[in-house]
Amino acid sequence: MGDNSVSSEDPPELQDVLDALDDPACRTILRETIEPMTANELLDACDIPKSTLYRKLELLSSASLVREQETINPGGGRVTYYERSFEDVTISMDDTGTFSVNVDRPPQSTDERLADIWSMMGDEV
Repeated sequence: MGDNSVSSEDPPELQDVLDALDDPACRTILRETIEPMTANELLDACDIPKSTLYRKLELLSSASLVREQETINPGGGRVTYYERSFEDVTISMDDTGTFSVNVDRPPQSTDERLADIWSMMGDEV
C-alpha cells in the first residue's frame, strides 16, 4: 500500500476525497484513526472484514486522508500504523463553477518527518 499513497504535500484529487468521504466504512476508519492504529486494531475497532479494511485504507490513502507509518518491531520486522492525516477538509466552488478541495493538515513533528522518510526508504528497497 505504501507505494500508492499520495505525498502529504500533493493536493488530493477532488473525486478521490469525495469517494472516500461517501463511503461509510471509510468514515468509520477515519473516526478511529485519531491516534495511530495497526490494521489488526482497526479490524477490531471497525468490525469490517480484513480485505475490506485494506481496500478502504487504500482509498483513504489515495485521497491523502490517512497516512501510514512503519516502525521497527523490537521483536523483528516492521509494524505499520495508520493515522488520520488531516484536521479539516474543505470543498469549494469558484466563480467559474470549478470545484476544488483543500485538506488542512496538522504540522508534523521531527519524529514524524523522520518516520515518513524511513517509510519511503523502505518502499524503495
